[in-house]
Amino acid sequence: MLSTVTDRPFAPPLNSSVVVELPGEPRAKGRPRFGNGHAFTPQATRNYENDLRFMAKRAMQGRVLFEGPVRVEILALFSVPKSWSKIKQVRALMHTIRPTGKPDLDNIFKVVDALNGIVWRDDSQVVNATIIKKYSDQPRLRIEVEAMIGEGA
Repeated sequence: MLSTVTDRPFAPPLNSSVVVELPGEPRAKGRPRFGNGHAFTPQATRNYENDLRFMAKRAMQGRVLFEGPVRVEILALFSVPKSWSKIKQVRALMHTIRPTGKPDLDNIFKVVDALNGIVWRDDSQVVNATIIKKYSDQPRLRIEVEAMIGEGA
């Protein structure tokens, strides 16, 4: 095993990126609910965030948290509605038709809070984010996190 960065002068830094994938329909962070004078996160959101945390821990495989600024790309891949015609389904899978309904991009991004303390210290480290919604025959949420090395980091 290589012990120092000088052993890999032309290779990208170790641990410079990680990909977290959660199979199934992407979900947005639900709005907080209020009851008995307290705000609480809906159970469905808590379950989804717990699943995302589990997959993040697997992806990190004991690596250290990202330090400094990071770039995040979120790819939300949704199922094509079965009620659509075959032609419309093919167009959706070819990405000529894109999902324009809920969930909203900002609410999809809010689920990255689940990565706090697992991938990075806090999501305030995210300085560049891209969120893409597409249709797929394999619905899932894919989050790629990359250290912003050599860009003023």
